[in-house]
Amino acid sequence: MRYKPISPETYINNRKRLIEKMKPGSLAIVNANDEMPRSGDQTFGYRQNSDLFYLTGLDQEKCILVLCPGHPLENMREVLFTVKTSELMVTWNGHKYTLDEARNLSGIKTVKWTDDFEFTLKEMMSQVQTVYLNQNEYIKFFTEVPYRDLRFAEKMRRDFPVHSYERLAPLITSLRTAKQTSEIEQIKKACDITGVAFRRVLNFVKPGVMEYEVEAEYTHEFIRQGCNGHAYNPIIASGKNACILHYVTNDLSCNDGDLLLMDVGAEYGLYCADMTRTIPVNGKFSPRQRQVYDAVLRVLKAGMAMLTPGNTNDNWHKAICSLIEQELVGLGLITNDDIKNQDPANPAFFKYYMHGSGHFLGLDVHDVGSKQQPFEYGAVMTCEPGIYIPEEGIGIRLENDVMVADKPVNLMENIPIEPDEIETLMQSQH
Repeated sequence: MRYKPISPETYINNRKRLIEKMKPGSLAIVNANDEMPRSGDQTFGYRQNSDLFYLTGLDQEKCILVLCPGHPLENMREVLFTVKTSELMVTWNGHKYTLDEARNLSGIKTVKWTDDFEFTLKEMMSQVQTVYLNQNEYIKFFTEVPYRDLRFAEKMRRDFPVHSYERLAPLITSLRTAKQTSEIEQIKKACDITGVAFRRVLNFVKPGVMEYEVEAEYTHEFIRQGCNGHAYNPIIASGKNACILHYVTNDLSCNDGDLLLMDVGAEYGLYCADMTRTIPVNGKFSPRQRQVYDAVLRVLKAGMAMLTPGNTNDNWHKAICSLIEQELVGLGLITNDDIKNQDPANPAFFKYYMHGSGHFLGLDVHDVGSKQQPFEYGAVMTCEPGIYIPEEGIGIRLENDVMVADKPVNLMENIPIEPDEIETLMQSQH
């Protein structure tokens, strides 16, 4: 294992809290993710289902968790299944969990091979009426791929048609939104590694380097530090590319006088960091670039201070938009008359700031959580204001990861962001 795992006590507690939310006489099933085909006989690198990992700590394919808290036999109330290994499998594909290893990682006493799943499930189903099934309910997730949870749900309804079925996702979402101390530590580790990689990049960037070369510097540091790699497809956007919000081609040259916007984050122990920094390719902001940068930085600092329990994402975003609006006036991009006469459905600031101000962060870079529900203590949010001026070739976004608290905790406080510090670090290396 390339990362330091969380104590099994975390997963034991997570399952205990989930069971407390389940109806009497019910059972819950959580599956590992599919191994996704790439081409030929290859698959993409494996990434575990976040919900299964949250409840078990198992980072391996072909695992299944079944919770049946009302079962008359104590050893059948939590059952974990993992793929049966063999000498041949080890020879070709390497080590897989033994029963004891799965037991020690998860804190689950009853661990069986997946060969025993069908028989064991049928026995457990005879003890319950309600079944909780899981699926990805993230509101922006759409797919044409019938992934494992969907296929499993169809099979369950065919095999057990007279049981009643409930959604598991709302229950797990309510638990995952506020992070425990051990989870914050993993996110902070991912943030710290991202910061080390950023300092490496400050030493590397100069006119003429390619965007993909910058990406490679991050990738090298992330892997070197024991990460799975990037938490998401990195955005390395120089010049006008910085005005493309999800630019991931990363194949153009970083030119003298351009800004370089980098939206990157490490994934450590399946927990994500999400950082954005914008730097001058030649190591020195122009006066106009510095003016816009300072405006975005002021909004970032004000926005982080608002990430307190009881606020909501919707209200927070509205407040940040008001700050951006006034900064745009100060930059001469819009006027107070523009604001006065604007269409509320298409406000004047939207030309230069057209995205959300942040999102929940955790086991997924866009983690579970509601925009309408009040922030809970311990939730982690990104704060990422930006100003994009295509006609000037300027795109600046700054982003930190923040733990919600009465005094919000900036998990990226050690990563350079002040423009003077960035210039000093860049110029000292060239």
